[in-house]
Amino acid sequence: MLINLLPDFFAVLDSTDRLAAYQRYLATHRRILESYWNNYVIPPEGPHFLEILRGTVAADRTDLRGMLERTDVVSLARQVEEICTRAFEADVDFDVVLMVGVGGANAGELVVDHRGVAFVCLEHFTGVANPETFGLGLDPELLPLWLAHEIAHVIRYTSPASRAELHTLVQEAGAYSYWDAGRLVSLRELLVNEGLAVHASQLVSPGHAIWEYFGYVRRQYARVRELEPLIQQAAAHDLDHAALGLRLRYLSDGMSNQARTVDRYVLPERSGYYLGSRMVAGAIAARGLPWALRASAHELLAVSGGVAATAS
Repeated sequence: MLINLLPDFFAVLDSTDRLAAYQRYLATHRRILESYWNNYVIPPEGPHFLEILRGTVAADRTDLRGMLERTDVVSLARQVEEICTRAFEADVDFDVVLMVGVGGANAGELVVDHRGVAFVCLEHFTGVANPETFGLGLDPELLPLWLAHEIAHVIRYTSPASRAELHTLVQEAGAYSYWDAGRLVSLRELLVNEGLAVHASQLVSPGHAIWEYFGYVRRQYARVRELEPLIQQAAAHDLDHAALGLRLRYLSDGMSNQARTVDRYVLPERSGYYLGSRMVAGAIAARGLPWALRASAHELLAVSGGVAATAS
C-alpha cells in the first residue's frame, strides 16, 4: 500500500508553530516515523532531537517543492510497487512510504508489527544538494532504483517462504532494527542481503550507470573493483561473525579510515555492497531473483559457486 506523508509534512511547514506541528505529525504517524528515527537518526526525544527538529522545520525547501512540481512521485512510486510485486513474486503485503526525513537516510527499510515498509526521503532526490536539509542532490530518476532496493529487503525479511537469518530475527522481534541486525546477524547474511537488493534494483530500474546501483560515485566504484580481491579476502575471515563494527566497516558511510583498514589497506566505504552483489550473482542467474530473495545465505553461496565459493 502506498502511504504519502508529503501533504501532512507540508502542513507542518504551513503552521504558525512548526515545532509543535511536527510533534503532532510525529504522533499521528508514530508507527512509521518512530521506527525511522530509531533506525536511521536518533531516538525521538531529548534536547538533541529538538535541535534536529528546529533545523528540519526551518530549512529552505525550494528545491523539494520544485522537484515535486516537475515529478509525479506518487504515480512513480505506485508503478514501482506494482513492478516489484510481480518481479519479486511478492507473497506478503508491504507498504511504500513517501516522506520527508531529517537527512538521516535517502531510503530505507522498516518492519513494524510484522509488516514491511520501504520508504524514500524525498529531500535527497531534488537534483540539488541542500546543506540545510542534508539533501544529497540525487536525481529524481533514481527513485525507482532505491525503492526497488528497499522493497527487496522487505520481501526477504517478511516473506513466509524466506529462510534468511534476517527473516528469523525480524519475525521473532516483530520489527526490524538496524542495530540489532548488525549485532546479531552474520556478516555473510548482511552482505548477501545488500547484494540481492542491488540486483533487484537493476532488474526493476535498468539503464543507470553501474556505480549508481551501489550508491557509489564513479571513482569509488573503480576503487572497489581494483581492491576486490583484498575486500574478498578480508571479508572471508569474518563471514561467520556478527558484530556491529563489521556491518559499519563494510556497509556504512562515515566510518574512519582506521575502522576500515585491513592489512594496511583502507577499504572503500560500503564496499560490501559490491562484494555482496558478486556473491549472489550466480544464484540469481541459476534460480531467479524471487527464489534468491528468500534463500538462506548458505543456499545462495552453494548455488553461486565462483566468487561465492571463494568467499565462503
